[in-house]
Amino acid sequence: MSQQEKYQSIALSAVFQAADLVSQLAKNGNAPREETLPLIKSILTVNASNTEEIYGGEWDYKQNLMLGRRIARQTFGKDRAEVNPETLRYALSLVHLENKLKKHPDMLSAIGNRIQQIERQSEHYEDEMHENVIAGIAGMYQDTLSTLPFRVQVQGDSRFLQQPHVANQVRAILMAGIRASMLWRQLGGKRWHLVFKRKALLKALDA
Repeated sequence: MSQQEKYQSIALSAVFQAADLVSQLAKNGNAPREETLPLIKSILTVNASNTEEIYGGEWDYKQNLMLGRRIARQTFGKDRAEVNPETLRYALSLVHLENKLKKHPDMLSAIGNRIQQIERQSEHYEDEMHENVIAGIAGMYQDTLSTLPFRVQVQGDSRFLQQPHVANQVRAILMAGIRASMLWRQLGGKRWHLVFKRKALLKALDA
């Protein structure tokens, strides 16, 4: 296993974790803080020295991405039937949407500028999960990615999805999924790897 494959597996785990948390929010109106916080922090971590650092560092990233790592193992292993179909659909949609985003450098630049603003805001509140920080990330997603022709279609209970704080969390976590998808691609990840490099990805996940 190469270091690149290890880092790719970390980024993919974050994509799957984001996808599953969106599914949970859409159906139940809530998602665990301990699984959401590492993803929100990843959006605001722009000068990390390596992939592990983006998700909490060498000693914490496995715990922080435990949900996503489990789903990735199921997806690339023999237990794919156990994966929530909505989670898989959201994950593939995030990869597809990020592929569209890379063709819009102006939008990427705008996102980078907004992230810097939100990072300063989070320092003021001393909590990346503060509702105003989440709303800022959600607004960034809405003003940029939501304007592209392809969108991630979130399906669930309208009683929850119509609540502003739930809708904001969904968009913020989708943004984290885009961040992870972009990282995966920058590390050499390609969509055909999801089919033809499953054994290598599984090995990296188990390392």
